[in-house]
Amino acid sequence: MSEETLERVYTINLGKVWLSPNNQRAKRAINMIKEFATHHMKSENVKIEEDVSHLVWARGIRHPPRKIRVKLTKDDDGNILISKYEEEKKVEEKSKGKKTDKKQDKKQDKKQEKKEEEKKIEEAPKETKVETEVQEEPKEKKVEEKPTEKKTEKTKEKKSDEKPKAKSDKKAKKD
Repeated sequence: MSEETLERVYTINLGKVWLSPNNQRAKRAINMIKEFATHHMKSENVKIEEDVSHLVWARGIRHPPRKIRVKLTKDDDGNILISKYEEEKKVEEKSKGKKTDKKQDKKQDKKQEKKEEEKKIEEAPKETKVETEVQEEPKEKKVEEKPTEKKTEKTKEKKSDEKPKAKSDKKAKKD
């Protein structure tokens, strides 16, 4: 009884999936992954992990990925397990993170400086605007109140003038 497990990492090209009708592409991609596993690992018992299935179906039935990176493991019984390959991604993220950190730090510093300058510029005019607005508001209110009173007086005069004229006009028409 040997406990040998055969593990291999493959990038499966799923480009031909796009030749099938758009409402069957994700199903076809799953079948292609199974076919690939049986062909390369020489066994018929294939199981796909949920992570791989979710990866294929993530964008729906019509838009599966063109390539997928998987790890195929074959146990003593001849069962093949297809799982998502993640080790390489971790290494790439670390190496990319170091290179981009310096650039991102510079960009973030510049953005922060710009924001601080904008805040300083915005704060100074706001203070003066507030002072001027406070001073202007009472003047405007006083100015607004006086014309409204005059208007009402004028309209009352006009109404009183119009009513007698209208009555006199009616009486004149009746005679």
